[in-house]
Amino acid sequence: MNIIQLEEVNSTNLYAKENLDSLEDKTVIIANSQTCGRGRFDRKWVDLGVGNLFMTIVLKPSNSFEEVYANLTQYLSVVLAKVLEEYGLSPKIKWPNDVMVNDGKISGILSETVMQGNNFKGLVLGIGVNLNADKDDLKQIKERVATALNIELEREYIDKKLFTEKLLIEFFKNYEEFLKNGFSMIKKYYVDRCNFLGKEISVKVFNDKKSGVAKEINDSGELVIEDGKNEFILTMGDIL
Repeated sequence: MNIIQLEEVNSTNLYAKENLDSLEDKTVIIANSQTCGRGRFDRKWVDLGVGNLFMTIVLKPSNSFEEVYANLTQYLSVVLAKVLEEYGLSPKIKWPNDVMVNDGKISGILSETVMQGNNFKGLVLGIGVNLNADKDDLKQIKERVATALNIELEREYIDKKLFTEKLLIEFFKNYEEFLKNGFSMIKKYYVDRCNFLGKEISVKVFNDKKSGVAKEINDSGELVIEDGKNEFILTMGDIL
């Protein structure tokens, strides 16, 4: 893979989209500082400093968009969970792709598809991981409880280069197989790490809210909830 290391950028995803035509498949963009990082639903991703990971993977797997590409954020959440387990942690996955450690969010994942008319140009798969922070840093994140790897491990510093290598090796190890087999390939691992199934939950989907019992994650990676009368199949949203 080709790795591009940037000192500062507005967003690694935005950089990837702006330069997509000249970037090869599986190019990895890493920035030391990110001034306008974004998560899902245009939420801001707070830059906690140079010791943290801001990375985008450029993927051009075909000339047309395939349904499985929509599950790549879930695949990446599984990849991240496996790496965190190597560090001795027990991460949980909050649908669709939030990775949690002890109820604190440790990462943000955002995939963006690039089209030119009806032509699929590729997608950019971005991830931010809190590796090195102190508790005062985390207070900058207002929307939800957050955590960082060094805090969970009670270490002064986590080696970002080593962590990034582990993440990329794990990602590409089964990437091609995932494109062939889809979400069903990771479903058992994913479901085993979901701690909300069978519970009463509410899911915000833009300006709408659905409430009910989280019944299952289906073979497409969608969340199925029941409210006693109706069954809802959700492709996106935030569990409140």
